[in-house]
Amino acid sequence: MSYAPFLGVLGGMGPLASAQFMLRLTLLTPAERDQDHLPALLWSDPRVPDRTAARLSGGEDPLPWLLRGIRGLEAAGCGAIAIPCNTAHGWYEGMAEATRLPILHIVDAAAEELARQGIPGGCIGVMGTAGTLAMRLYQQRLEHRGYQCIVPEEAEMQALVSPGIALVKSNRVAESFPLLAEAARNLKNRGAAAVVLGCTEIPLGIQAGPAATAIGLPLVDTIDALALAALRWAGR
Repeated sequence: MSYAPFLGVLGGMGPLASAQFMLRLTLLTPAERDQDHLPALLWSDPRVPDRTAARLSGGEDPLPWLLRGIRGLEAAGCGAIAIPCNTAHGWYEGMAEATRLPILHIVDAAAEELARQGIPGGCIGVMGTAGTLAMRLYQQRLEHRGYQCIVPEEAEMQALVSPGIALVKSNRVAESFPLLAEAARNLKNRGAAAVVLGCTEIPLGIQAGPAATAIGLPLVDTIDALALAALRWAGR
């Protein structure tokens, strides 16, 4: 009997995004029966301190909580870890140094999805939490791949993006769509050829409205991108 290693999912940041990752991982798998799917374990701990507050305003360090989850996934026999939270990748190096398991990087997954959609370089928009954008998680990594990243202006973050993310986290998903869609269209108007939805709450808000094509440019759903990266890791 052969046992493939589990994919470990370090989640709870937020819980709805983690649940959506598990759903999309299942739906994106080319499977005809239960046994064709990827074995996965979700560690969903919403008690992890707020990542943006930790980075921007001296909030509690989330790294000990992240490492606790990683240790739990290691003990359960996982072979790799996916983290469906963009801002948590600000602690990627600390997590990677603390485990023997590969951690799939969500920005690399987004870059693979951009290339798959036929956008190998050029000007793209990036939406995310204030913490993700302040840490330049996408800007630094994607600029090395030939992308020029533009992000929402501060007024747009305060009026559109941050409130939209907060609405998703409070389970008011449908209310978030107008705010997040307006922010995405603003990036299009500034020259973006595509927009990376670099917070795993943002795709949920965008999908709560009309078809994504109504925004008028390609979108990269980082939940889907990470799920596809996990499937590539598993050879699926």
